[in-house]
Amino acid sequence: MKKIPERRCIVCNTSKNKNELLRIVKNKENEISVDVTGKKSGRGAYICKTNECLERLKKTGKLNKTFGIKVDEEIYKDLGDVIDTSSK
Repeated sequence: MKKIPERRCIVCNTSKNKNELLRIVKNKENEISVDVTGKKSGRGAYICKTNECLERLKKTGKLNKTFGIKVDEEIYKDLGDVIDTSSK
């Protein structure tokens, strides 16, 4: 049996299997994007696929702190779209 790596949500600190979380990545050009495949190169951060964690992420500015740059509002919109799609 192949072992699935675990990652921790940066919002609620819950450890889950990597494929149960949503990855946000910052590449070398300081571009931030949502990584639904989990394979893009760059610095990654993970959040749960829930609206609760997304709202707390927006409110606390945790992504800004994690990546060290201001995260565009478009990223939060993209995250919301992916979460809405995965919850159906």
